[in-house]
Amino acid sequence: MSSFAPSAPEPSPGSTRPSGSGPYPGSALAPDRFLGPVIHRLRAAGCVFAEEEAELLVTSARSPAELAGMVDRRMAGHPLEHILGWAEFRGLRIAVDEGVFVPRRRTEHLVRLALDLVDPVDAVVVDLCCGSGAVAAAIAAAAPGAEVHAADLDPAAVRCTRRNLRGRRGRAHVGDLYDALPANLRGRVDVLIANAPYVPTDAIDLMPPEAREHEPRLALDGGPDGLSVLRRVLAGAPPWLAPGGHLLLETSAGQAPLLLDAVTLGGLTARVDVSADLGATVIVASLPRPG
Repeated sequence: MSSFAPSAPEPSPGSTRPSGSGPYPGSALAPDRFLGPVIHRLRAAGCVFAEEEAELLVTSARSPAELAGMVDRRMAGHPLEHILGWAEFRGLRIAVDEGVFVPRRRTEHLVRLALDLVDPVDAVVVDLCCGSGAVAAAIAAAAPGAEVHAADLDPAAVRCTRRNLRGRRGRAHVGDLYDALPANLRGRVDVLIANAPYVPTDAIDLMPPEAREHEPRLALDGGPDGLSVLRRVLAGAPPWLAPGGHLLLETSAGQAPLLLDAVTLGGLTARVDVSADLGATVIVASLPRPG
């Protein structure tokens, strides 16, 4: 949603233009009075989308003092989403607490592909490494008949996910990948989604400060080549998938060929699906049906 220059390198989950801006009914502050000064301060700090971010901050603040504090934090490099307490994702307002991974626009492509494979009336969907639960919430909103499960190693992320799944047919679990899932899901998962960390360890220092300083490292660090967690996801997937089930993995364009080879060796059929508009790369793998 937000970005300070310079942008992140390609393998990292980078930031995007703010969404959801526009006048909010009931805003406590008069935009005509506060927008100009806030835009000026954000521009001076190097904020790429100063006008859009200023509008979001002004229309979200409940008092001039709160607005000043929000602007100070943004100028210090805090993610806009952590300051607002939410991120826009596929038309939903996703709660994002301090220290929780911020959902990226590119991951909307992952959701789009998953929904193409999900039976909206009768499907079991799992979102591993769920972070704030944006993917799980988007699936549950678009396919209300689906049974949705989300899991993450970070308890703070799971608390956030539970809020975002409230009122929907979804459950969130704490644990390391498949260890977090209920045993009765084995062999029943129709679509297994993983937006696991895929930034190579040495590339984390090249990411914008708002990511590397304010988001959990476990949500970013994919090991020496960025594929350590994704390989574990892939290795453990077959026993959980239903016959003909699908595994969707977000990765980078440069990492996709290596991951595709690993998927094929694991006995799944696979293809790479790219969204040029969102800068997204997804491996779509399938477990063959018996016979």
